Formats: sequence, structure tokens, C-alpha cells
Amino acid sequence: MALNIAVCVKPVPDSKHYDKISIDPVTKTWNRTGIPMIIGDLDKHALEAALTLRDKFQGKVTVFTMAPESTRDNLVEALAMGADEAFLLSDKAFAGADTLATSHTLAAAITKTGPYDLIITGNESDDGSTGQVSAQLGEWLGMPHIMNITHLGYQEGVIELSVVTENGSVNYEVVLPAVLGVTRKVNKPRLTNVMGMLKARSKPLTILKAEDLPVDVRQIGLTGSPTQPGDIYSPKMGRKTEEITGSPEEIADRIILELRKAGISV
Repeated sequence: MALNIAVCVKPVPDSKHYDKISIDPVTKTWNRTGIPMIIGDLDKHALEAALTLRDKFQGKVTVFTMAPESTRDNLVEALAMGADEAFLLSDKAFAGADTLATSHTLAAAITKTGPYDLIITGNESDDGSTGQVSAQLGEWLGMPHIMNITHLGYQEGVIELSVVTENGSVNYEVVLPAVLGVTRKVNKPRLTNVMGMLKARSKPLTILKAEDLPVDVRQIGLTGSPTQPGDIYSPKMGRKTEEITGSPEEIADRIILELRKAGISV
């Protein structure tokens, strides 16, 4: 059975340039203008999982991202890795979206261009790290969803999974369609090469605006984002060292006293 697979990736700021990120004092959102963007590390594992399945069972891999048009090259990289098609969801109406609005927009694009047998994402993004979008996609699309995947296989319409838990791991079998969130342990992403980059230039890369999608404008972008941070700021860093002397009992009592002064319940 050939598999039609969608992969959601997120362009994130290159960690080498984190010091250049600023925060909009009004919207409390990140300002990433002028900062180089790269495909998130976990998203590359998601793409590799999709490509591996396609290479073995045939089918098609389509990549989605919601980001400014300046991130087009990030999708070209995904195409160079081996994806067959890419969609860039880019519109001022999408700006300032939290995870709920983001997942709603992605789900609308997946619905419009599908159907898909499988949707694969990274477990979380490299910047926000909320780990919410993957599960929210499952809800919007009405599909079963599993995260924390360390192994992924496929046989006769069923996805075979290993999932890491606090106490070990659990194996699942999931009937398609489904939404999956993978970890770094699931595979080792392939590298791009010159031939891949040359082929990528001829693969379809489509930009979708809000008007192209079956979305309610009240549920996208900043307007459709119920998550509103009260404040975001850079913490003041400092160190204070004090030597505590005395008997073990006296030292313990002093430590407890200092912790309570700092507002820590002990």
C-alpha cells in the first residue's frame, strides 16, 4: 500500500543567533526579523521517518509549514532531503498565532490538500518547546494521536510504534490514518547533497494564504490565540555565595531558614 504522508516542520531561529531575538512589548511575541532560520532538529527526524516509509512502501511525502515567505529556503531544504511537495502557509493574518491557532491553520491546509494516511511531526519545536501542536492536529483532524515515539514501522495498514514513558516503553499498533509525534531516537536524518538541491528547485512549492484555506479568520493568528502571556522578560542573572559553618544540625537549620526566606516551602 502506497502511503500519502504529510509532515509539519517549523523554521526556528538558528541557536547561534539567539542573542539577537527581541520581544515585542505590545504583543509579547518574539521578533525574529533578520535572524537566520533553520528547520527544527526534531522536524528533520519527522521528515526522515516519512521518507523512510515512502522509500520502502512507495507513495508521496508533502511538507507543510506556517511561516513568513522568507523561510522559503527552509522548505527547499526539505525538498532536497527528498520530500515530493511543499506548502508554505504565509499570510499576515497568521502572524502572532499560539499553538491552537497554528494547529488550526495547519489542519485546514492538510484537509484542503489531502487526504493523507499519516501526519508526522516532531515531538516539540526547538524554540517554544510546548509539545502541543502535534496533539492539537490530531484533535482538529479527528485522528488518533501518539507522541514520544522512538521506533516506527508499518505493516498492512497498521503503524507499529514504540513510545518512551517515565517507566520504560510501550508498544502500540495504530490503524491509519493517524498523527504521530517523534523523538530524536526514532532515526538519523539523511543529509542533503548537491543533486538533492538541484532536484528540489523543480519540485512544487506552493504558498497558501488565509483566503485559500477553509478557516474562520477569528480562529487564526493573534486574534484566534487564547494564549496571551502576561509578560515576557529576560531574567536578571546573578550569584551570591555564602559559607555556612557549624554542626550538621546547625547548617541544616540555617539552610531551611534561608530557603523559607526565599519563599520556598520546606
